[in-house]
Amino acid sequence: MSPARRVLVLAHTGRADAREAARACVRSLTGHGIVVRLLVDEAADLGLGPSDGLVETTSADDVPGEGCELVLVIGGDGSILRAAELTRETTTPLLGVNLGHVGFLAEAEQDDIESTIRAIVQRNYTAEDRLTLDVRVLLGKEVLFSTFALNEASVEKAARERMLEVVVEVDGRPLSRWGCDGVVCATPTGSTAYNFSAGGPVVWPEVEALLMVPLSAHALFARPMVVAPSSVLAIEVLSDTEEPGVLWCDGRRTVGLPPGARIEVRRGTHPVRLVRLHQAPFTDRLVAKFDLPVEGWRGAAERRRREGGDADA
Repeated sequence: MSPARRVLVLAHTGRADAREAARACVRSLTGHGIVVRLLVDEAADLGLGPSDGLVETTSADDVPGEGCELVLVIGGDGSILRAAELTRETTTPLLGVNLGHVGFLAEAEQDDIESTIRAIVQRNYTAEDRLTLDVRVLLGKEVLFSTFALNEASVEKAARERMLEVVVEVDGRPLSRWGCDGVVCATPTGSTAYNFSAGGPVVWPEVEALLMVPLSAHALFARPMVVAPSSVLAIEVLSDTEEPGVLWCDGRRTVGLPPGARIEVRRGTHPVRLVRLHQAPFTDRLVAKFDLPVEGWRGAAERRRREGGDADA
């Protein structure tokens, strides 16, 4: 007898539409004989539990993704970032159903739930690895904090009225000193998130690279940079800085940065896996998510047809 298939369902249960969508997904998956795992708190919010057939519950403090073939995430990009945090130990693939705004990490929209469930049941999907960041904060030789990020690690000033004084370093060599609002270190996946808002470049997800973008830096050389995936980026908060800074990773995990702190960012040991239902080019995703104007484009086939017609004429 083959082992039961399991799917972890994570939902933004603070939203009524997410609760409704989650219940529909659970009913459909269990109706196809797939065991659905829910976090205890979310199961209570949904009014579901082990008494509902093929439903099991677990704690966020356990390893919720263990033994699951994928994680179905119902919410926005913030929910997917939370799912990446909860399942990091197992690298279980994440399939996002977007109920938020842009939803760049999500693969499906709310109207696609029925076809999304069908793809899960039929195993008609692929998974792609996304580069992550390993981040640590040091004060002298002491490691104060270590974590990871899928989108970005941002070093920011803690006080609005003060600038943060930093020296940035690439591969063990100093690059420049900035008085700034902060510095964003991002992945290609995060290039359309905070990095994008800060004026950084959009990088196609299959490109392996690390990004560094200064925030409102008062300096002659303060441009967004794209470096090798093997590079190590470092930001040192100068010891004579009057105000401390703060580190945010994916907007979820944070720690204060005292003067003299050193933040090191390098390629993560473990990637995050995102489920893909469609093989659409990233260009098409950009156009759809940002509603970019493309009127007037005729495409190669149309150009060939017109050029051929002109030649015949």
